[in-house]
Amino acid sequence: MLAIALALGASLCWGSGDFLGGLTTRRATLWAVVVGSQAVGLTGAVLVVALAGRPWIGLSGLWPVLLGGVAGSVALMAFYKALAIGTMSVVAPITATSALIPFLWGLATGERPGAPQLAGVALAVAGVLAVSRQRARDRDSVGAAAMPGEPAVEPARLRPGAGTAAWAPDAASQRRAVVLAVFGAVGIGLMLLGFDGTASHDALWAVLGERISTACFFTIVLLLLRPRLGFRRAALPGIVAVGLLDTSANGLFALATTHGFLSLVAVLGSLYPVVTVVLAYLVLRERLAPHQVAGVLCTLAGVALIAGA
Repeated sequence: MLAIALALGASLCWGSGDFLGGLTTRRATLWAVVVGSQAVGLTGAVLVVALAGRPWIGLSGLWPVLLGGVAGSVALMAFYKALAIGTMSVVAPITATSALIPFLWGLATGERPGAPQLAGVALAVAGVLAVSRQRARDRDSVGAAAMPGEPAVEPARLRPGAGTAAWAPDAASQRRAVVLAVFGAVGIGLMLLGFDGTASHDALWAVLGERISTACFFTIVLLLLRPRLGFRRAALPGIVAVGLLDTSANGLFALATTHGFLSLVAVLGSLYPVVTVVLAYLVLRERLAPHQVAGVLCTLAGVALIAGA
């Protein structure tokens, strides 16, 4: 039960961070939110590891999450590029299948969840796919949340000069978007595997290692692209909150992998799109489509089966 609670806590923090990040992009640029939240997360992880007095685990223990952090960063770039050239209703569900990679890895390495738990996994994954399948509407403020801990933004904000209603991709762009979405799903799955690999040595170092890896990656990207950051003081509280929520989620997920089956923890830790959509409904009064309501209920049923088995 502890692993289940930790994984669900990770989903709650990731989903809340995605939601808050999406709102914060209304006050600052996307790059400002991503870079600022990463800096906050890195600072927080360094302080936690230092205050806890954790000894150095060596590169042999740290390399899985270092590679996972790079994979997750590449996945983020692929995801946002896919949203920029494709449609959310196709891109987001594909990226939301990322949990299948650690799920299959767990089964391949000997994990054997019970039949009710496997049924719960199927329901939870189906629910996330249903919730993630959404079309941008003019009144929506928060878009897809298929990346853990990153702003959930509407595709139109990634397309300068394109409106949410009038724009539609051509066939070639949609095909490229599908390929990028698959890359995104694989990258997120590898990031989750990286957490599991390093958390077996030390969960806190797993969090710090991922933050170091992503910080190095985005430093290189910033030096190459030199985008306009556009930091605004009004956006600072939101950026700080996103960074803290993201890092907290990483820690909860890393701890969860040490207390239960990766195949189950990965699925429960990947329910953040449901959290983001529900928050958009509760806070912003955004309308849920019937299939999204069914997806939320399906996800809850899946969690109940996994927890009750």
